[in-house]
Formats: sequence, C-alpha cells, structure tokens
Amino acid sequence: MDTGASSGIHISSVIVGSLPAQSADVRRALTRLPGVEIHAASEDGRMIVSIESADDAATLSCFETIRQLPGVLAASLVYHQYETDPDEELR
Repeated sequence: MDTGASSGIHISSVIVGSLPAQSADVRRALTRLPGVEIHAASEDGRMIVSIESADDAATLSCFETIRQLPGVLAASLVYHQYETDPDEELR
C-alpha cells in the first residue's frame, strides 16, 4: 500500500449531494478547499468533484471536510488513483 511518501499525486472523484436551496453555498465552500475542483453541478444539488492531494491522509481529511459542510446531504467516493508521475498522466 502506498504511504504517499513519493512525489506522486492522489486523484479522487466524489459525488456530492446537497440541499438544492444550499447548493450555491456548498459550491462556494468547495471552491475554497485546496485541491478541490467542481466539474459539474445540477440544479437539484448534485455535483461531480475531484480532489487532488499529496497523500492518503490529505485526501481523507478533505473528503471528511466535504461530508461535514453545511448543506451536504451525502458525499460518495467513487474513484481513487495514485499517479506516480502526474506529467505522464495525459500521454
């Protein structure tokens, strides 16, 4: 198991469900989190979010922060990848 000690990057995909009335607040809060990017958001409060971090602990911490944001109903981790050479990822 990877300990995150190398110079790679952890990339995770998360589906976030929020209360529709609070989805704008949740989106603003997500954009303030380091390494978090919103890729899609629907009117009913669902969002596709990615987390990029240096290690497993940072990924878990960020995921827990997302889960506990006011207005978030659910957050589901759907994908995780450890990329040893992020520059090679697109090749």
